[in-house]
Amino acid sequence: MLKAIHHVAIICSDYARSKVFYTEVLGLKVVHEAYREARDSWKLDLEVSPGVQVELFSFPSPPPRVSRPEAQGLRHLAFAVDDVAACVARLEAHGVACEPIRVDEYTGKRFTFLADPDNLPIELYET
Repeated sequence: MLKAIHHVAIICSDYARSKVFYTEVLGLKVVHEAYREARDSWKLDLEVSPGVQVELFSFPSPPPRVSRPEAQGLRHLAFAVDDVAACVARLEAHGVACEPIRVDEYTGKRFTFLADPDNLPIELYET
């Protein structure tokens, strides 16, 4: 029945700051950007890979969401990468703090965590 993840939607507190993070720091490609006047809201579609997108939204005064430690709900957003260490070096060059690289005890794959501008946990998982 389910085939794949189509998109993940994120509501940010500072649209301009998050747009820079997801496009310039993480390197996601802009597919479409629109201002929705009726909602006083921006919507930015970003391509992760063919057929998979992150939708970035702004809304006036969105309520904060509890994110850590281990709150109920979405735990984190994970991206597959070829080389975790290379990604960490690129992110740190942009001033983004990353946790130490760890190894998944079940798969032997390397991974790390970082946070977006709203403290949303993001995982980079080496495939």
